[in-house]
Amino acid sequence: MILVENISKIHRRNDGAPVHALRNVSISISAGEFVTIRGASGSGKSSLLNILGCLDRPTGGSYRLAGEDVSSYSDRSLARIRNQKIGFVFQAFQLLPRTTAVENVEIPMVYSGSRVDRRRALQALERVGLGARARHFAAELSGGEQQRVAIARALINDPALVLADEPTGNLDFAASSEIMRIFKELHADGRTIVMVTHDESIAAHARRQILLSDGAVIEDAAICAEERWQ
Repeated sequence: MILVENISKIHRRNDGAPVHALRNVSISISAGEFVTIRGASGSGKSSLLNILGCLDRPTGGSYRLAGEDVSSYSDRSLARIRNQKIGFVFQAFQLLPRTTAVENVEIPMVYSGSRVDRRRALQALERVGLGARARHFAAELSGGEQQRVAIARALINDPALVLADEPTGNLDFAASSEIMRIFKELHADGRTIVMVTHDESIAAHARRQILLSDGAVIEDAAICAEERWQ
């Protein structure tokens, strides 16, 4: 599913000085894995996730997604990959507040150029337990409900890969537990899940952890079953 080889990412400060966000990162993630990426602030987590999500390009190295070398794709090609193959879930939900839950779920269908299928959007909301809230505006929903809408939106084009950036970061314990239950169900269905988190208890739900420090991978290991389902 994911093959990253010697990826580097260099940003430039205003004075032109280089900032090495990623340093020769190489990872392989098979289809159907549930992987968390952890590390301190500034370790390169967001830079790596942006590249995996085709939101950014590496400065060096290569990235193959489902067999396609997307490292040097055009913006148009990357947009196609994002829409067809990847579902995104963000910490801040990224919903349109004056738009209903079901309309938010339909947005990826609009961008794909396909027919908007209201029935399919409602089914996606039912799957995350929000069928009864489909016609409520996003601003009327709790944080946990908004994140569940965001998950439904991420799934609407049936992506094989779901990328989540601190999906429980703005939620309380009960809402976080519900979100992780949904992610485990998605994993059980065969989807590949890659999740950035700083929370060890959230990371323990995955089967594998990649730890970053100063832009480099310092640990890549399986998580034992006893930790995983605490």
